[in-house]
Amino acid sequence: MRNNFAVFILTHKRADKIVTLKTLQKSGYKGVIYLVIDNEDETKDDYIKKFKNVVVFDKKQIADKYDEGDNFNDRRTIQHARNYCFDLAKEKGIDYFIELDDDYTQFVYKIDKDFNYKERNIKSIEPIWDAMIDFLKVNLRIKTVAMAQNGDFLGGKNSGTFLKMTMKRKAMNSFILNKNSDLRFDCGRMNEDVNTYTTHGKIGELFFTVPFVALIQKQTQANSGGITEMYLDFGTYVKSFFTVMYNPAFVTVRLMGYRKPRIHHNIEWKYAVPCIIDEKYKK
Repeated sequence: MRNNFAVFILTHKRADKIVTLKTLQKSGYKGVIYLVIDNEDETKDDYIKKFKNVVVFDKKQIADKYDEGDNFNDRRTIQHARNYCFDLAKEKGIDYFIELDDDYTQFVYKIDKDFNYKERNIKSIEPIWDAMIDFLKVNLRIKTVAMAQNGDFLGGKNSGTFLKMTMKRKAMNSFILNKNSDLRFDCGRMNEDVNTYTTHGKIGELFFTVPFVALIQKQTQANSGGITEMYLDFGTYVKSFFTVMYNPAFVTVRLMGYRKPRIHHNIEWKYAVPCIIDEKYKK
């Protein structure tokens, strides 16, 4: 991996179960890793005792800089850590970094070299992230590039992600970022990733998800720590409605899932981002 790169694992109350660390090792990552925690985490001493490269940031100080989107005065979200990482990268002399959650169980290929749907473990993640950084550098309007999530492939070979096999105009969960980027997660403290790629995407800024590689993580509300407590307190309706609040012209809420349906955001993409008009309409 290039020497100006680092992995930032954003974690909270999970010092005893940072699954992502083992997954990175299994996936062949040998570079620098920082664990990013906030000063409001009462378990921060456990992190410091157990791990090297633990960075503690002032959550209230970061919260005061960006729009949280409500007056709940509740900071149990990842928004603040996401924004702090830009300061951390500059402080550590890191040009490019990836923000990861702490609960990834696997990094996988979803599509093989012959463009067939085939899941297999990634054993060498570094060349993949190197390529994503090279793509990020192509155009200043590309704000971040993300790996797909396992949920993007519901239906397997019949999933829309596989059938289209093109990059989606979104970025969630994992983010390749440049320390000098003007991007910030400044659109609400819940559903912060969706709020950001929709709010910034509608003015022509580019967010991409690579469909060939994906991360697999534990189910959020079944995994204690992190932001699980907030989701259990507020429910997914409040989380999803943050995005409606920021972008009511093209975002709604709807039920998602079959066995245990839950409220989820729904984006009408034909209204969400600038599109390329067919040449036949040129006058």
